[in-house]
Amino acid sequence: MGRGRVELKRIENKINRQVTFSKRRNGLLKKAYELSVLCDAEIALIVFSSRGKLYEFGSAGLSKTLERYQRCCYTPQDNTAADRETQSWYQEVSKLKAKYESLQRSQRHLLGEDLGPLSVKELQNLEKQLEGALSQARQRKTQIMTEQMEELRRKERHLGDINKQLKNKLFQFEAEGHGSLGATQCSWESASVVGATSFSAQPSQSNPMDCEPTLQIGYHHFVPPEGTTIPRSVASESNFIHGWML
Repeated sequence: MGRGRVELKRIENKINRQVTFSKRRNGLLKKAYELSVLCDAEIALIVFSSRGKLYEFGSAGLSKTLERYQRCCYTPQDNTAADRETQSWYQEVSKLKAKYESLQRSQRHLLGEDLGPLSVKELQNLEKQLEGALSQARQRKTQIMTEQMEELRRKERHLGDINKQLKNKLFQFEAEGHGSLGATQCSWESASVVGATSFSAQPSQSNPMDCEPTLQIGYHHFVPPEGTTIPRSVASESNFIHGWML
């Protein structure tokens, strides 16, 4: 009589569960070994018991089989997406590199370098570019100078207003604070004018001098007026002063 079909469910009895695990584990390892030998298959088997104990089998080495599994776990779609993304980045890098080289070449041409390979049309285009850049630079310079002049004029007007305000304050200060001093000064000036007038009106008490005193040093030739005779001694005394008398 054959064995009945065993219901697949967890064995509640601990001893029976452990016995069943040992028997079926050994049978599984035996079947894996037989399959690898009979069919020349690469088989890796890993079993953990309920207590955490490890049982393993690898026909070609467990680590080698696991590495092969990791390489094959990626689907072809993932590989295609990765390749497509890599190709996109490569094209983007190629475009940026070509643009960078073109900009460097244009910069050298604008600086007047490497003009030998250029044709006449390219040189004309380069000349137009330089003329346009020069015109824009001149316009910008003119605009900046105009703005600076307007700023200076605005500052000038501002300083002029400040100067007018200071003048007005000075006039107010002189009118308010120095009004009494100005009146006193005017009275003093009028008094001095009156005193000078009265002094000039009085007659002089002393006789004016007929001649101013003079000092004659050195030899001076005296020329007598026509029709007069002067004695020799007087002429000599009046015309010469000895050095020891000075």
